[in-house]
Amino acid sequence: MKIAVINFSGNVGKTTIARHLLAPRLEGADVIPIESINADGAETEALRGRDFDVLQQQMMSLRSVVVDIGASNVEDFVLLMQRYEGSHEDFDRFIVPTVPALKQQVDTIATLNQLAELGIDPAKIRLVFNFVDNKSDVTKVFARLFDQYRAAGKFVLDPAGVVYENPIYEKIKSIGKTISEVNADPTDYVAWNARAMEDDTPEHERAHIRQMVAIKRLASRVTREHDAAFKLLVQ
Repeated sequence: MKIAVINFSGNVGKTTIARHLLAPRLEGADVIPIESINADGAETEALRGRDFDVLQQQMMSLRSVVVDIGASNVEDFVLLMQRYEGSHEDFDRFIVPTVPALKQQVDTIATLNQLAELGIDPAKIRLVFNFVDNKSDVTKVFARLFDQYRAAGKFVLDPAGVVYENPIYEKIKSIGKTISEVNADPTDYVAWNARAMEDDTPEHERAHIRQMVAIKRLASRVTREHDAAFKLLVQ
């Protein structure tokens, strides 16, 4: 499966969705970032929007890929899809993350409209509600998007397509692993911490062990949430 994660707005968690939710659940999937600097400030080897022809060649050599389109390159990316007529058909899904903030919701509607204007099959365009307070009512928080769906359709919206706020997204940046990798880690960090309390384990290592206990506990629930969202986004 080949997926584009896209939104004209920044700060909607495109990279989080690409790296933690989508790629780990697509066998052998690569993530191709189209932006030189991500929102977390980390520089990566990235493909710029103007190199769309190179992207097409890369995608043709891969069975599964997630293209993480940085906000600064979305406009170029859309223009290039128009220029390379039919290129949008290379993608099986266009995943559009959105968050509660008003500006991001307005930008999300613009993104959905632009994708529709390209002639993309509405079934391929999937909205995902990101960084949502688990006590909030999704239909009220994202009322503008539900109104847009009722008025025009042209994309798939499911109130269950939610990724909730969770401290793991900040905590995990320091260890260089995906949430799925943490969840699959068989290490018993609680037992390791107990042993470390009884020996001369350096304090910095003890701190890391304690950090991993917290991250693994958070990862278990988040993984279930990601599994459920993934089914809605790719089915």
